[in-house]
Amino acid sequence: MFNNYKYTVTERFMRYVQIDTQSDPLSKSFPSTEKQKDLGKLLVEELQAMGIKDAVMDEHGYVFATIPGNTDKSVPVICFCSHMDTSSDCSGKNVKPIIHQQYDGGDITLPEEGTVIKAAEHPYLQSKKGDDIITASGSTLLGADDKAGVAEIMDAAHFLLTHPEIKHGDIRILFTPDEEVGRGVEKLDMKRLGAQFGYTMDGGERGSLEEESFSADAAKIVIQGVSVHPGTAKDKLVSAIKIASEIVDALPKDGLSPETTEDRQGFIHPVRMQGIVEHAEIDFILRDFITAKLDDHAAFLRNIMNMVMARHPQASATLTITQQYRNMKEVLDLHPQVTANAEEAIRRAGVEPLRLIIRGGTDGSRLSFMGLPCPNIFTGEMALHSKYEYVSIQDMQKAVQTIVHLAQVWEERS
Repeated sequence: MFNNYKYTVTERFMRYVQIDTQSDPLSKSFPSTEKQKDLGKLLVEELQAMGIKDAVMDEHGYVFATIPGNTDKSVPVICFCSHMDTSSDCSGKNVKPIIHQQYDGGDITLPEEGTVIKAAEHPYLQSKKGDDIITASGSTLLGADDKAGVAEIMDAAHFLLTHPEIKHGDIRILFTPDEEVGRGVEKLDMKRLGAQFGYTMDGGERGSLEEESFSADAAKIVIQGVSVHPGTAKDKLVSAIKIASEIVDALPKDGLSPETTEDRQGFIHPVRMQGIVEHAEIDFILRDFITAKLDDHAAFLRNIMNMVMARHPQASATLTITQQYRNMKEVLDLHPQVTANAEEAIRRAGVEPLRLIIRGGTDGSRLSFMGLPCPNIFTGEMALHSKYEYVSIQDMQKAVQTIVHLAQVWEERS
């Protein structure tokens, strides 16, 4: 099927990553940065140039498009989704992608800031010997998370539109902003999307298929201290900054944190602290694969707060818990055909499916609970949110094949 096909995924990817789409976790607007729409506008133009007449970006920055079905069968409408924004953990401005042809299996020295991607620290990279590897130049992230997914969906759309012999039902394309700040589907109009099942293209190594994610809550502790001029502060001043530091210091040192857990172990993680003497705030994320355990983590954090505050009776503190997303497996277990069809598509692409769990979440985590059961499929993106990020061109091509085969599998099994 793909023997004589000239893939467009690499050219698209190289172009997309040079557009700065970094989101901002501190912004109150939606999308959190207007520059994300720069990529959205380009994608709409390219989709329309392919012949997709209904391609559009709405006021919130969501890109919608439809590849019309070409079969007489009644096939469920499926959606392929990727996010356009990049992480705020590392600069996404002036990304300069570099292709390393036929990677030799050793360290990759990048031209800026003395950055070296050490093969010994990236076992998956070592397995890519002979592949063509794309990296950034050493001073920024690459943006394969998730512009690899964006480029793969775009190339798959191009393939399906130029190969009408491949039978499929209606396919909806969705590109979202603000996934990296946990708000990717906050303003999404599900009725307008109009799909029954979906797949996020936002996974890592070749063949990986993820139907299980963290359940997630956010926690915020707000501390009210007592501010007094330091010259007359004896026995009067109570520093909210110092109380916040005591709370963070009281967290376990040997567990319940990202740096001390793995697999299905959950954690409590302080991600931001700010304040002055009179007022301080600490933001946490709570994570676990078992949703009920989030209440345990919240209770544990509350106990720490109360223990610390007992030493400072003149001060006060409140803890607020906000739901973020839930383990998508709770929904996907009710629709086993969604994952089964993805496994078949991956096999048809010549790859053995690899069931993994996500120690994090994707748009699919929330979409699943919004009525769109949505596992996550590999894109090849690796070493995310860092200057060491890389992606294999051959992995991206296999992801394109998987999307096409998946459209075909749904048609055949309907």
